[in-house]
Amino acid sequence: MKPESHAKTLEWLKTNPSLEELCARYPGEWAAVQQEISAIVERGVAEELKTYLERLSASAARGNASSGKRQTGAALAQFIRSRMAHESVKKLCLSTLAADAGATKGKLRFNLFNGYIAQKLLFSKGLERKPVALFWFRLLWPLVWQKKRLMPLVQPKGIYCFYSRELVEALAGMIASRNCLEIGAGDGTLTRFLKNQGVQLTATDNHGWGNTVAYPDWVLKLDAREALANHRPEVVICSWPPAQNDFERYVFTTPSVQLYIVIGSRHQIASGNWKDYKQQTAFELEEDKELGALVLPPELESAVYVFRRKTNHA
Repeated sequence: MKPESHAKTLEWLKTNPSLEELCARYPGEWAAVQQEISAIVERGVAEELKTYLERLSASAARGNASSGKRQTGAALAQFIRSRMAHESVKKLCLSTLAADAGATKGKLRFNLFNGYIAQKLLFSKGLERKPVALFWFRLLWPLVWQKKRLMPLVQPKGIYCFYSRELVEALAGMIASRNCLEIGAGDGTLTRFLKNQGVQLTATDNHGWGNTVAYPDWVLKLDAREALANHRPEVVICSWPPAQNDFERYVFTTPSVQLYIVIGSRHQIASGNWKDYKQQTAFELEEDKELGALVLPPELESAVYVFRRKTNHA
């Protein structure tokens, strides 16, 4: 690993460098990660991949918690390997989806018919999402035979799911008149939809994905810790928080928060910091399967997790 200051490297890592940038800067760490993931993939045991990612995350967390200067280099290497592993597994999943879609060669795209239906169902113009009418989606989506191409096409633009009109209305009802904050808001799509339902909502993001996401001016440039401290919301919402992220923990330690809603994956390795979810004690966690069914498309196997503050922690 290249010798450089711990603080300088951490600042660089906060800019969310791509996997390619990480590999170019730390080829030794990438070689080790690549070898380990390749061995797991060859064995074909999905649970082993999940355990591997969790082990790397735990090692990185222990390293960050250590204050010993002699451990700084090793701890940083573990953190970088963890980031590399999670990013490469994400790319592996996208490649698998593309291969399943029959598009391992050439540019991945919809044909005219499939593209027309997807555009009309999901977007108002270009790649600007709209609240999806569930009736029309259920009627027309079965006609699309290139379904598996959708997410590999839109995820590079920071789109991880689509919100049905019914989901937006249900979320607005849950939030009601309470002060709400969206963290990791990306392009602000969910905030835009909820505001149209009359929700008092502020969208925030650290703007760390500027190379892929077009941030509107009204998506405030704040990391989650700052946003929670500044706005003291009663309700927090986050759509597809990165797996093993380091910011959701601050939701659980913010006294004003009574409700936290997470839209993510049914698979724990794909989104959210499940270690923090399980370690926190102030909130009851429930998967709302009815809401999860309103996140589109169903092939994503999305889930909605609802954290409600326990009464004895109010």
